[in-house]
Amino acid sequence: MADSEPNSDTSNDAVSNAPSEATSTAVDSDYGASQIQVLEGLEAVRKRPGMYIGSTGPTGLHHLVWEVVDNSIDEAMAGHCSVIDVTVLANGGVQVTDDGRGIPVDAHPKYEDMTAAEVVLTVLHAGGKFGDGGYKVSGGLHGVGISVVNALSVRVEVEIDRHGKRHFMSFKEGGAPDQKLSVIGDAPIDAETGEPRTGTTVRFWPDEQIFKEGIEFRAQTLADRFQMMAFLNAGVEIRLTDELNPDAEQVIHKYDGGIRDFVRHLNRSKEALFEEVGHYEEIGDTEEVEIAFSWNTGYQTDGIHSFANGISTLEGGMHEQGFRSALTRTVNTYARDREYLKEKEENLQGEDIREGLTAIISVKIQEPQFEGQTKSKLGNVSVRSLVEKATNEHLREWFEEHPKEARAMVNKAIMAAKARIAATTARQTIRRKSALDGAGMPGKLADCRSKDPAESELYIVEGNSAGGSAKEARDSRTMAILPIRGKILNVERARPDRMLKNTEVVSLIQAIGAGLGDYDEESGEGFDVEKSRYHKVILLADADVDGSHIRTLLLTFFFRQMRPMVEAGYVYIAQPPLFSTEVGKSKIYLKDAVARDAYLVDHPNAEFARLKGLGEMDAEELWDTTMDPETRTLLQVTVDQAALADEVFAVLMGDDVESRKNFIQTNADDVRFLDI
Repeated sequence: MADSEPNSDTSNDAVSNAPSEATSTAVDSDYGASQIQVLEGLEAVRKRPGMYIGSTGPTGLHHLVWEVVDNSIDEAMAGHCSVIDVTVLANGGVQVTDDGRGIPVDAHPKYEDMTAAEVVLTVLHAGGKFGDGGYKVSGGLHGVGISVVNALSVRVEVEIDRHGKRHFMSFKEGGAPDQKLSVIGDAPIDAETGEPRTGTTVRFWPDEQIFKEGIEFRAQTLADRFQMMAFLNAGVEIRLTDELNPDAEQVIHKYDGGIRDFVRHLNRSKEALFEEVGHYEEIGDTEEVEIAFSWNTGYQTDGIHSFANGISTLEGGMHEQGFRSALTRTVNTYARDREYLKEKEENLQGEDIREGLTAIISVKIQEPQFEGQTKSKLGNVSVRSLVEKATNEHLREWFEEHPKEARAMVNKAIMAAKARIAATTARQTIRRKSALDGAGMPGKLADCRSKDPAESELYIVEGNSAGGSAKEARDSRTMAILPIRGKILNVERARPDRMLKNTEVVSLIQAIGAGLGDYDEESGEGFDVEKSRYHKVILLADADVDGSHIRTLLLTFFFRQMRPMVEAGYVYIAQPPLFSTEVGKSKIYLKDAVARDAYLVDHPNAEFARLKGLGEMDAEELWDTTMDPETRTLLQVTVDQAALADEVFAVLMGDDVESRKNFIQTNADDVRFLDI
């Protein structure tokens, strides 16, 4: 959910190597054709890996696995693959095996000296996903996946079982061919069918020169992603083996119920409004839609998770728009027909109906149109029509067949509408008070002088005393300080009307200045990230258990009520040190127990202090350890998998104590990832 950010915003690309002004003038005078650099083949990937995998930290490292497994999932969506085996190898590599058709091994018509398999591994934008006949639907539409993995690895090995033979090829550092594709024997006989097996095995070892933070695959991260893939592809079995941990059991994900099981899984730590999980689907000529849904007793309105060809569409798109509009229309029509809503009563709004809703929207499209390289928003207008049609017809049928469940849902929506009206009144009260106050900012906010959100930072600081030190330490031009007292309200268990009575929550809303909750374009209500006064909101709490709890409460608030801030990468976690030691007259700060133990290896006689809290640090110490942009370390909070994040927050901050206990026990040993 988060990647470690360096202590400045410069990248490893042109910025850090930019010449001085004097040098620049000299270079410009000689600028000519010889200075135009052409990156060919996979060289471009190695030069700018972030363009292809997002980062060279843990997120980018795991992205390599997703690219390989996505190819196997494409085979599954085409109906040719039922089992995918993933193994984290003891020697630092990863192996992915499927029982699909196998990558084609015949000569490629365009590259006559290369087989199709070699082209797929070495040529960008090559694959069976661009024309007719390869795949009807596919996730990896840009065709850069496995070739990028090859480019960023020190070695890649590929085994292909096809036409009764086993073929093998390998590549060395940077994707250069090491051994051309050749037959090395017969394909093994499948025990069930008695026929020669088909399928592909890819083994790769990432390059430490690219992934300088280390080659460390996290089994839980892999398992979570594979679980989501298994939910979205009913009946496909995905198995994970971790050879780095011989005591760990093989993790197997297979869900015959598909997205219905996905909904049950997301709701397992919540109290269901009723047992039944609704489900319907519609199949068109070139498009398919499948939807599963249920309601729980919670107050969240962001429980819709959408996917297109197995890709999580974090920003929604046409399929989600179609579902939302049809859901609102269908529920209101049903409620009026049954006279649950009286003639003089206003219609229920979408947010009323979506309160407590968990829904999975999965569409499969022959020619999807994703907005941007990140593929986070679906643009196919025709899909909206298909989803609306399916929801209008099938959701009404489901309500008619389940009148008890439908009545419970409508009653909940009516209660949510009353709470919404109360919350609107509370918002108006806040705005009136803000107008009377003049600037409309909370009194304890020490704002920065800059009015440019791109350079403005808001430190949310635990405790008034720490807030005082932070105010004294800060660079007042770009750094604003907002102290919060105690632990803010757990918004996972509170409706907006109650939330807006909480002093600390109101202070946060006023300081950021962009509203709260789902944004509605017609009314202008809700959170609008474009109005945010800061593009860095930094959570600064003690490096202890209480501080971790406060961070979790704040993250829950941002995820549930200001999610676009998280999606835009505006939310960060400061990393105050937990230990310090003195060397002569100098003091050395160490972030956590891992850093302390590493320091002890070279300094076995060092003595450490369980460091004093933020409130006990003076301004100079707080600046040196935590706030100085030249030396600080920030964790940028991201939402790569919204459904998984939804589940984690529900478990950690919900009412199910047993689920929370199990989660903590499962993740207790993984300190590197637990805090994020």
